[in-house]
Amino acid sequence: MPLSRLAGLYGVATSYAPSPDDTVSASDAAVRAALTALGVDVSTPEAVEAALADRERELAERLLPPTLVWWPGSPPDALTALPSGTRVQVTPEHAEAPTDLAVGGLESAPLPPGVHTLTAAAPDGRTAQTHLVVAPARVPDPGDRAYGLLVQLYSLLSRRSWGMGDLGDLAELAAWAGRSLGAGFIQVNPLHAAVPGPPTDPSPYRPSSRRFADPVHLRVEDIPEYAYLDRADRERADDLAERAATLRASVLDKDALIDRDAVWDLKRQALELIRRVPLGPGRLAAYWDFLAREGEALEDHATYCALAEAHGADWHQWPEGLRDPRSPETARARGELMDRVDFHSRLAWLTDAQLGTAQRTARDAGMPIGLVHDLAVGVHPDGSDAWAQQEYLADGMSVGAPPDAFNARGQDWGLPPWRPDRLAASGYAPYRRLLRALFQHAGALRIDHVMGLFRLWWVPQGRPPTEGTYVRYDAEAMLAVLTLEADRAGALVIGEDLGTVEPGVREALRAHGVFGTSVLWFERDWDGTGRPLPPESWRTDCLATATTHDLPSTAARLSGEHVELRDRLGLLTRPLATERAEAAAEAGEWLALFSRLGLMPEGVGGALSGDAEEAAVRAVHRYLLRTPARMVGVWLPDGVGDRRPQNIPGTWDEYPNWRLPIADAEGRPVTLEDLASSPRLHALMDVFKE
Repeated sequence: MPLSRLAGLYGVATSYAPSPDDTVSASDAAVRAALTALGVDVSTPEAVEAALADRERELAERLLPPTLVWWPGSPPDALTALPSGTRVQVTPEHAEAPTDLAVGGLESAPLPPGVHTLTAAAPDGRTAQTHLVVAPARVPDPGDRAYGLLVQLYSLLSRRSWGMGDLGDLAELAAWAGRSLGAGFIQVNPLHAAVPGPPTDPSPYRPSSRRFADPVHLRVEDIPEYAYLDRADRERADDLAERAATLRASVLDKDALIDRDAVWDLKRQALELIRRVPLGPGRLAAYWDFLAREGEALEDHATYCALAEAHGADWHQWPEGLRDPRSPETARARGELMDRVDFHSRLAWLTDAQLGTAQRTARDAGMPIGLVHDLAVGVHPDGSDAWAQQEYLADGMSVGAPPDAFNARGQDWGLPPWRPDRLAASGYAPYRRLLRALFQHAGALRIDHVMGLFRLWWVPQGRPPTEGTYVRYDAEAMLAVLTLEADRAGALVIGEDLGTVEPGVREALRAHGVFGTSVLWFERDWDGTGRPLPPESWRTDCLATATTHDLPSTAARLSGEHVELRDRLGLLTRPLATERAEAAAEAGEWLALFSRLGLMPEGVGGALSGDAEEAAVRAVHRYLLRTPARMVGVWLPDGVGDRRPQNIPGTWDEYPNWRLPIADAEGRPVTLEDLASSPRLHALMDVFKE
């Protein structure tokens, strides 16, 4: 059919396989919607025929694709297939003068890593200019096995926090964990800037901007200018700090939820005061350097923040001229709001500086990796990146997941996807800039839903996720850019590859040194007995953990409490008794395996509570250490017996997602200071010293 052929030429799938023995056809409506979002006219059968003819002619006549990838020793096939006599020139990245490239000797061509500009002129008169990504074969290697802590930063309150965990707390945690526990890394949730509120979307996975961190994470007292407030402003700042202490006490002592909007309201007022203090010459020079380094991206983000103050956070509702970041109206408004643009630029600089301090603190504490930052799969449609990068986003589409064995209705995450054609045409410029920013203060980067480098499930807005389809990306180019930027930063990459993964994806990631994610409860012999996978059968190149922010804590999983919680939330699809029995059988199977392997010398008898529960949690982590996994992560709340997950997918108002402080087994919030002196946590971490 013409529509199917046209879809194939644009990387739009007409079917998908939810399981190896099952293939489902995508609806014509979904395919048409995806093609329309890619700028293809499919409004009538005649339009489809014309679009197909145009695309076939374009591909046949094209001398080179818009982006080429050159791996070590493997020149691009498109170059070796050029017509005889084609003249090829390369202008290296950051250079101005081109040099001739001898196509016949490509294997030994001395091209440095980078994104270069390549031009070709064929004897038949065809010409092309393309981006040439020369990338190392693999991302950096972590070296010796490392273990570390996994934490949602907002949930980690100290006695100095202003109602939620901040970058000062992160630096303190890193210093303590590196020196006292021998930890090699701290993995945190995405620290991306949120869409301005109130109310703010509390999910760190639906940010306004992935490029810039949120200033709500600032430790106000650590800003150098804070010490030089004049008397009147100092009194105002002290009053704000007292109100922050009340907010912190309500979370730690009165069972209140973390209120990000309330925290930001206090910090914003304090930051307005601090901004009145003139920067010293050195500080001013550092700020100017930051502005120059971040360039247009920072100007766009700060302009969005200033416009959001005036017109609301959803840029779709702004006056028409302001919806375009490059319009004369936006340029005029930027000038009129220059003071506010500078304020938000200053906040980005301060946040970047404290991120850098946290990473340096981690490395100074002996951590070989340090901070592991998290890259969300997309951005909020109303936010800064969606406004500034409209040309790169597919209008009218949303990222999600198709129906599968775990969710028969599929998922819609409400995130506009990148257009693969526009990415390729730009040489993956926005993707490169994003990675470079995140690697700036990271020893490693976790990529949420790393399968999105290969394909994403596009859902037409207003339609259920069952009516979506996959759209493919140039995975080779996406991996090459990732490998290049990771190598430049000397940082590792961890891919979150849980759930349905198409064949070949994990193999491709492993070939380029990208680690996977292995969670205990999912590691079973799915192709055979279905029993727990023996530790020696686990993969080596992965981050092995007992749980994640989206899953029950280890104590709740072992006790079966997670079933009771899902029942209270109305999420069970089977009778409660059936779910209880299955959960108990699963936990019992794992505990029996731990016992056979001699991982529970303390013994476990009767109900899992008290000492028996702690012994079982330690056994879980002894088991992880039996695997060959080169990174092992400990979910920090597991160290104090926390029962509550930070997020329950599929809920919104039903559960306080992303708003819970770390708590002990009785549900009492635990501060960073309490964690550092917790006998239970120290007993768990002693497992890594055995």
